Amino acid sequence: MAGLIKREDIDAVRERVDLREVVEEYVTLKSAGIGSWKGLCPFHDERTPSFHIRPQVGTYHCFGCGESGDVIAFVMNMDHTSFQETVERLAAKAGIELRYEDGGTGPDKEEVGRRRRLLDAHKIADEHFREQLHSPEAQIAREFLAGRGFTRDHAEQFAVGYAPQSWDHLLKHLRSRGFTDEELSASGLFSEGSRGLYDRFRGRLIWPIRDMTSNTVGFGGRRLHEDDKGPKYLNSPETTIYKKSQVLYGIEHAKRNIAKKRELIVVEGYTDVMACHVAGVDTAVATCGTAFGEGHIKIARRLLSDDGGGGEVIFTFDGDEAGQTAALKAFKEDHQFLAKTFIAVGPEGMDPCDVRQHRGDEAVSELIRARRPLFEFAIRAGMKDYDLSTVEGRVGALRYAAPVVAGIKDPALKPAYTRELAGWLGMDMDDVNRAVQAAARRGVAPQRQVDPAVQAHRRGFGPAPDADPADGGEPIQHQPGPQDHGGPAGEPTASSAAPTHYPRPDTRDPAVMMERQALEVILQHPTRLTAEQWEEIFTVRFTAPAHAAVHAGLRSAAASATDPRNWVRAVSDEVPEPLRPLVAELAVAQLPARTEEGVETYCQSILNRLVELKITHQKADLLGRLQRMGPDESPEEHQRLNRELMDLEHRRRALRGDQ
Repeated sequence: MAGLIKREDIDAVRERVDLREVVEEYVTLKSAGIGSWKGLCPFHDERTPSFHIRPQVGTYHCFGCGESGDVIAFVMNMDHTSFQETVERLAAKAGIELRYEDGGTGPDKEEVGRRRRLLDAHKIADEHFREQLHSPEAQIAREFLAGRGFTRDHAEQFAVGYAPQSWDHLLKHLRSRGFTDEELSASGLFSEGSRGLYDRFRGRLIWPIRDMTSNTVGFGGRRLHEDDKGPKYLNSPETTIYKKSQVLYGIEHAKRNIAKKRELIVVEGYTDVMACHVAGVDTAVATCGTAFGEGHIKIARRLLSDDGGGGEVIFTFDGDEAGQTAALKAFKEDHQFLAKTFIAVGPEGMDPCDVRQHRGDEAVSELIRARRPLFEFAIRAGMKDYDLSTVEGRVGALRYAAPVVAGIKDPALKPAYTRELAGWLGMDMDDVNRAVQAAARRGVAPQRQVDPAVQAHRRGFGPAPDADPADGGEPIQHQPGPQDHGGPAGEPTASSAAPTHYPRPDTRDPAVMMERQALEVILQHPTRLTAEQWEEIFTVRFTAPAHAAVHAGLRSAAASATDPRNWVRAVSDEVPEPLRPLVAELAVAQLPARTEEGVETYCQSILNRLVELKITHQKADLLGRLQRMGPDESPEEHQRLNRELMDLEHRRRALRGDQ
């Protein structure tokens, strides 16, 4: 039985997995000072690096878009994997054996081993097919690609390969690499006849099909030779690692662009995906021998952050009858999206590959720009089944189309398409409007609901993109993001409460600026504080509400924190959710020091100034009390307060080195 991962093991993953090593698989980093690194943010487009990490505290933060979190949140964001899947992957990377709550178990070790062997077989097959594309026999494959406008570089970009015509070319290769016939039979790479196993793909152009984590899990092959009696396109059969309803071809190339642009383009074939990407339309994917269905929608919604805040899904289909049937099938699934859905049909029914081949790269972009709402296509396509020259036909068409119009979620578009429908049918506007309203009341139109799991992946806001992160700027607010982990396994949880707002601390105020600097030091270098300094820090009063809340989190976390590498995480867990991005921001902020000695000097200086501010507040309180009482009112109390004032002044001078 699957269980929740123990909290201690999740913490161990955070401690032992090197954040810098993981981030550098995606981002080129440069030193940004002692213990700090920066690079171009992978979560939004930018020209000047604003993405910072501090490996020693295990935290990243982008001062441009506000994305922040730890190594687990980073991998979840980049690879769009679940929390548990991400922890298990990172644990395997670090050699950590995970334990599970309540007697639960993780993935079966034998099953994991079998899956790993299948993935290894596909990786080796992938490399083998790519090598074979350069063989003399593969000239026909290279000519096919060239005939469709693809160069050798394009083939390498998409890892296109060639399967030789031999019955056992790949079989011998994998056997020589130590794979057993039992493993090969389960891989889907081979067929089985009376004489045993033989290569499934023979004499074909090959495309690797990869999952969200870029593992090759299957292949698609295009017939090239005239004597090949098999289907034009042949895909891998379903296996334990390949479910065609759960994969999209080209996802490894498109996923980051889909997440950034909140746009997903669904095309019909492998060469269409290649054509789109080569032409600059870099959010294109394709299904693998099956219709776009519920499993694909789940992938799309995760990538789009399909939470009602925008996003587009664009289907491209051929203009023939089969293409129209596929488009109408996609429309039936439309209600599962909160994103707007569109259809783009190429000129003269051409697919994207044909458009690029005959009209150039810009024509592919124009094809996508000329998209039209999928519901409009569905209305027009459905109305073709009715004879609009008769009253009965027009009434039938209205009954078909009214629920579609009623389901339009844009309040400005619904009345506009009601008018359009009246014009298409040649019917009175009032009659059509009543039919649409009646359909809405009956609930015939698809109702869209926000998926709580998707809500939990919404990003938290940091400083406004154009705001200086050290300035007083936008209010800090929160929408749960991948860094928000609740429960023993840390699964993201959606909050039904309204976002809480904190005014962003105005660091133009010198005292508030010093508070920020002190929090940066405490979060980044907790081990530099002495026991006496911790005692002082606990009793300092922070004036900015956001700073005060983070300070309270520091105090709570310090009571139980044991490992400096988990310090920032511990503080983040103790602060209100809206302030977690601020904690990450403070934890990676660059300190004005270039050497270890400089860091030490700066940290001590800031901490002393914070204590000095505390003393200043205490002196002000004492002076107020003295002013409110006369010297004859209570001489002993008056003398005691004066002695306390003198002691505080001695301490203040000592901190400044004036004694």
